[in-house]
Amino acid sequence: MNVTLRVWRQENGDHAGRMVTYPVDGVSPDMSFLEVLDVLNERLTLAGEDPVAFDSDCREGICGSCGLVINGVAHGPKELVTACQLPMRTFADGEVIEVEPWRAGPFPVIKDLVVDRGALDRIIQAGGYISSPTGTAPEAHSVLVPKRDADAAFDAATCIGCGACVAACPNGSAALFLGAKITHLGLLPQGQPERRSRALGMIGQHDAEGFGGCTQIGECTAVCPKGIQMHVISRYHRDVLGALRHRDT
Repeated sequence: MNVTLRVWRQENGDHAGRMVTYPVDGVSPDMSFLEVLDVLNERLTLAGEDPVAFDSDCREGICGSCGLVINGVAHGPKELVTACQLPMRTFADGEVIEVEPWRAGPFPVIKDLVVDRGALDRIIQAGGYISSPTGTAPEAHSVLVPKRDADAAFDAATCIGCGACVAACPNGSAALFLGAKITHLGLLPQGQPERRSRALGMIGQHDAEGFGGCTQIGECTAVCPKGIQMHVISRYHRDVLGALRHRDT
């Protein structure tokens, strides 16, 4: 395959960015999208040019590092995969592919396709944890969890914190991420002691970071590589309202 990449290049957050066109030939349809960026960077390096900066880590669809907007879609046009798992056979031979970073105020550009997603980490720090007494670990069956709750908690816990939901949302909201993190802890007995403080702390940090409000548009679920659904947003709303009702008690 031969493709043409139009890549966002930006020296840092203080400089204006621009799209730069790079033809890439000899692409195998079995390559992942990040492997094509690797090929491009090898050629740029050999030519004495600055390689394209982009994030990646596990390249197995687990870590959530590879945040790219490809042809206007977070993680690209194939559903339920991250950019590192996106095969080049998804595209046509000769296609022009536009590659941009996440576009959201709380995700400032560091360089090229790399953005600072520390805002998501700070939301977790504000309440995404449980208290755990030290000492001997309890028996696995000492705290019973209904299967329906366990399954729902597991589904929410698959969130990898990639930020695609924010990049896709017209409001720049992290509500799906927030809902997944609050839901998976709030459904389990171990998460009950901090349930109210967790909901208020995390949504407070979400707003302080500059994320927008959720208006139930649904673009977030359309691009989530783990298929997390909008009911987690409704659940965290219930937790927040419950915490507000009991704030003074």
